[in-house]
Amino acid sequence: MKPLLLLLNIAWLLTAGLWLFLAYVVFGAVACIFIVTIPFGLASFRIANFVLWPFGREVVRVEDPTGLSAVGNVIWFLVAGLWLAIGHVVTAFGQAVTVIGLPLAWANIKLIPVTCFPFGKRIVDNADVRALMVRS
Repeated sequence: MKPLLLLLNIAWLLTAGLWLFLAYVVFGAVACIFIVTIPFGLASFRIANFVLWPFGREVVRVEDPTGLSAVGNVIWFLVAGLWLAIGHVVTAFGQAVTVIGLPLAWANIKLIPVTCFPFGKRIVDNADVRALMVRS
C-alpha cells in the first residue's frame, strides 16, 4: 500500500471509520437475526469492511444486476440507507472543518451512493479496476 493511502486510511479510521464501521456492523447483526433479511446483513458487512479502510478501493457496478437488486435497494434505503447516509453527511461536516480533513470528508460523501443503494455493486481494489480498464 502506498504511504499516502496508509496515512489517509489511518486518519479516516480515527475520525469516522470506526464509528461508521460499528453502525454498519450493528445493522448487519440485527438483519442477520431473521433469515429473510440475511442478504441485507451481508451487504451491511460488506460495506462495513469498505468503510473501515476505504482509500485504495472503489465501488463498481455489477454488469447485470437482477430485478431483486432494485427491490432490495428500495427496502434497504427505507430501513437503513437513509439513516446511514445521514451519518456520513454528519461525519463529513465534522471532517471538513479542517483543511486536512477535506479529503476525508470527500471520501465520506463518495460513500453515500453505495450506502443508499448497495445491491448491484461490488467493492474492488484500485489495482483491479485499472487492470479491467486496460483489458477493455
